[in-house]
Amino acid sequence: MRMKRLKILLLLLITGSMLTSCVVVNDEYIDNGISLNELISSYDLWYIDYHRTQGNDDIPFVSKAFTMSFLNGRMYANNNIVDIGRTGNGLGVQVGRYDTFNSILETNHSLDGRYDFEVVQISQNEIRIDCVSRNVSYYLIGYQKNTFDYDKLFYDNIEYFLQEYVAWERIRSEDGVPNAFDDEHYLQFTPENNVTFYSSHDPFGTNIDNILWDYVGGYEVANVNGYDDLKVLTLNYDQGDTETFELSVINDETVALYHIRSQTTYTFAGRGFIQYRKADGKMKAKDIVRNSGRKRTKITRKTVERRVLK
Repeated sequence: MRMKRLKILLLLLITGSMLTSCVVVNDEYIDNGISLNELISSYDLWYIDYHRTQGNDDIPFVSKAFTMSFLNGRMYANNNIVDIGRTGNGLGVQVGRYDTFNSILETNHSLDGRYDFEVVQISQNEIRIDCVSRNVSYYLIGYQKNTFDYDKLFYDNIEYFLQEYVAWERIRSEDGVPNAFDDEHYLQFTPENNVTFYSSHDPFGTNIDNILWDYVGGYEVANVNGYDDLKVLTLNYDQGDTETFELSVINDETVALYHIRSQTTYTFAGRGFIQYRKADGKMKAKDIVRNSGRKRTKITRKTVERRVLK
């Protein structure tokens, strides 16, 4: 084994400046025989596994993106979960340009400017990009569009999905015991610390810009042991009330909230989609304010057993 490692190290020293797709993973030498440019363009989407981010700084356009793509010198990003898979034929919107030089990925973002990354291949479809000047590293996982798990993306990033609408309007309620939450017609989840929500009793059909938010509080999302397509959402009102739901995503504009105490199922639809960067790079002033505090952060969730929720 020692001799094998010495051979691998020697080979890396010889070829490191030529091929960035040669790495050691679990004592196995991977040599795809391709350049960095060929490697990053060989996958349609690079999912940014933000929870593994290392360092004490961030690159704005990376921390706002869920996926990035590199194609013929053009750099694309999906900054929204809503419409992901459809926007830009799945790639999102073009956000800048890129070039490669040996192991260096040179990016020029149309809003944030130039950043250079040292690229290290971790496995066949996984890379780490290091921005040495900003002391931050991101892990990216490569996928083809037809094999990308969009459902997993929704549930892994549910907090951000909830923030992508100005308001969530209740469109239906089914069964259950009458309770105080029956009066909540609108919910809003904001980028404020990623845990702030508002609620309103305004009549159904109210213009979203005219909604008066009656209550405010903090919310928490928990994983459910054994379920990839279910979360537990807890609303902690500043007045002291607490409401707990099983949260499931119906589609990218509709969610179901099963109120555990009353056994009522509420269906909410998103109103006022907030796009994080329009294709022309322009935003309405009110959307800039709503977006100003949003970027991905590391989220730690507790895990609960579903059987104790009933």
